[in-house]
Order: sequence, then structure tokens, then C-alpha cells
Amino acid sequence: MKIAVFGLGYVGCVSATCFAGEGHEVVGVDVNPEKVRIINEGKSPIVEPGLDEKIAGVVAEGRLRATTDFFEAVANSDLALICVGTPSEKNGSVRLDYIYRVAEQIGEVLADLDKYYVFVIRSTVLPGALNLCMNIIAEKSGKRPGEDFGGCSNPEFLREGSALKDFYAPPYTVIGEYDQRSGDVLAQLYTKIDAPLIRTEVKVSEMVKYASNVFHAVKVAFGNEMGVICKQEGVDSHKLMEIFCMDDKLNLSPYYLKPGFAFGGSCLPKDVRAITYHARKKDLQLPLLNSIMPSNRSHVERSIDLVLAHGKKKITVLGISFKSNTDDLRESPMVDVVETLIGKGYDLRIYDRNVHLAKLFGANKEYITQKIPHISKLMVETIEEALDHGDLIIIGNNSAEFKEAIKNIREDQVVIDYVRILKEIDDARKNYEGLCW
Repeated sequence: MKIAVFGLGYVGCVSATCFAGEGHEVVGVDVNPEKVRIINEGKSPIVEPGLDEKIAGVVAEGRLRATTDFFEAVANSDLALICVGTPSEKNGSVRLDYIYRVAEQIGEVLADLDKYYVFVIRSTVLPGALNLCMNIIAEKSGKRPGEDFGGCSNPEFLREGSALKDFYAPPYTVIGEYDQRSGDVLAQLYTKIDAPLIRTEVKVSEMVKYASNVFHAVKVAFGNEMGVICKQEGVDSHKLMEIFCMDDKLNLSPYYLKPGFAFGGSCLPKDVRAITYHARKKDLQLPLLNSIMPSNRSHVERSIDLVLAHGKKKITVLGISFKSNTDDLRESPMVDVVETLIGKGYDLRIYDRNVHLAKLFGANKEYITQKIPHISKLMVETIEEALDHGDLIIIGNNSAEFKEAIKNIREDQVVIDYVRILKEIDDARKNYEGLCW
């Protein structure tokens, strides 16, 4: 395939070189004539182990060249990889004018060409960037997006210093495709890359890189703050984290990374408060750890605001324990939701099979009957009785019986799902709403 790579900075240079090494015919495009000259001499304009040799080889074989002429590059290629910079402003916003300018240039070229072309963004951009570029190209070219030209989001996961290795062994390849035809063209570039190929919606693809990098930042901050506490206590922080990272069932897993409701129960809130209180006593400043409980509380408040916004006074709550298959109400965020709604005068009925049994003879009987009797009195014995009551139904945990029950609700009832109990959501279902999806 013939590829034009716009932007010969770090990502563009590595991408152009590696795709040329895979047998494609690549032309690099950059406004800097010095970068163009260096590449055409078979040298690397950036420092990366092994890249000089790689560029020398593909340039000598005629599979990589560079130019400042964007018209010639687009006219002689089938696909453009956009790798230009997206620098930050002082307020944190991202400048995308370089990408938009490339979209304008490609649109100008396509106006005079009669061929299908694919515009691919490799640069890190926020959701909506590709669609805006497609509109720019359409306006400049007079061509129809999805018919005369295509588009994809294709975020890169290259680390400086190990980019060549990362290119050939990425965790996955993500293609956010404007349509299937666009994705089919781009997917041809990755047939020799041994990694899962994920084809998804454009906005999901655009957001993946941000989710990855922000999580990496959180992990660094978490590791450093745990290290601060460890040093104060004379604990070997590296030995601690070595053991911590051995747990790939919970610590290093997707288990806690699914958007849903706030955390609760007898462990997480208690332990977060304990470690942050201990740090304060030692005069240690730990902004990340100190933000966890306020963040969790904000999520509970967000869930309540979502209910209030619907203006329905008769509420059914399915699940009040902090998670399914337990009767534990200790620090359940659903208790906070229920108490707030009661205080605001809402008419509630609550169904939770496990909590109902505990109320009768379980270990939490005393807590239920003495600590929260105002809530206990609102509990009903059957899910049918609960569903008959509410104009709005809150799914508070993912007990299996709730999934089937809400499939048969009345058309006038609204469901607010805090836990995404329905994995596949029918878009035509207007009376269903998720908390954060």
C-alpha cells in the first residue's frame, strides 16, 4: 500500500519507518525541510535506539522518502497517517490546528482526484476530532465522506526509547472506523503485527489513549504516595509493590475498572480513611489518596441528581446492599441514596432478597432493625410488589434476578441503572438510562 505520513516527529518518523519496513511504499510529509533532508539521506531526525539503521535500510531500498510537497504526497498515496503535534495551551486545552490544516490540504488535493482515500489520525486527540476533520475534507473537496473518502482513528502506543519494539509488539491495535470500508483499508497495514486488532467506534478509539495515559499517571502517583508512607514507617516500598503486583486477580485486572456505582462495604471505605488519617498524623501530603473518598461521595451525589432530574416521586429500589450476593449494608452507598430520597419526601419501596433474609435472621439483623429502621420499614418481600410501586426504578446492585425483571416493566416506568446490569442496551429503549455510560 502507498502511505503518506504527515508529521515527521517521534510518532510519524517511527510509524513511517516501520510501515516501510513492512513492505509498504511510504512518503513522509513535513513542513521542516531539514527533517526531510535528513530522512532522504537515510538518517534519523530523532534519537531512538536502532532507528538510524532501520531508516538507512528502507531509504536505500526505495520504500521510504520524505517531502514538503503535500499535494504530491497525497496524489501518490492511498492513505494518510496524521502524526502531527497536538500541543497544550496554558489552560490545558489541546491545539488541533495542525491536524485541521492537514485536513484542509488533503481536501484541496482530493478535489482534483478521482480515487477513494482514507484519512487516519494517529495523533492523540479528544473525541470528535476525526468527525470534524471529515467535515473539513468534505467542504474543501466537494466529496462525500463515507463514499468518496474514508476516515479512521488509530491511536499509537509507542514509548520513547522502545518505540520500535512497541510498534511490532503493541498490547493491541485499535481502529476507530468511520465506516467498515475505511477500517478494511487501514486493517491491511496491520496484517503482520502480532497483536489483537480491535475495530470499534471512532470516539471510543479517540478516548482510549487518554484513558491509558491518565491511568498510567494515576499509577505513578499512587506508587509514589504509597512510597512516602512506607518510608515514614520504615517499610521497603519496592518489596511491598513487588508483592502487590503479583496479584493479577484484583490488583492488576479489569475487576475494578468498569464504570458503575460508588464503592462501599466493610473494607474499602474504612481502609482508605485509615491510611489517609495515619498520613495526616505524620504530616504527609498525599493529594491522590486524600481525593478518593471525596471522589466517591461525588459519584453518589451524581447518582441522586440523576434520579431527581426525572421528577418522579414513586421510586422502586432493587438492591440496597453494596454489591450482589451479600446482605452487607455497612457503608453501602445505596443506603445514602435511599436516606437522601426519603429526606426529600420521595415515596420508596425497596427489594433486596439477601437483605430481607438478613432482616429476619441474618448477621446484619441488628443493624437493619436498629440502625436503619426507617429504611427497613420500606422493604417489600417480592420483586413484583416493588416493581408495581415505582414510576422510576433504580438498579442498585447486579443481582441476577433484576436483569430479567426489568425486561418486563411498564412503558411508563423509567429505569436508572447504577451498575450496567444490561450489558447489551437496546438504543430504542427510551426509558432506560445508565449512571455513567
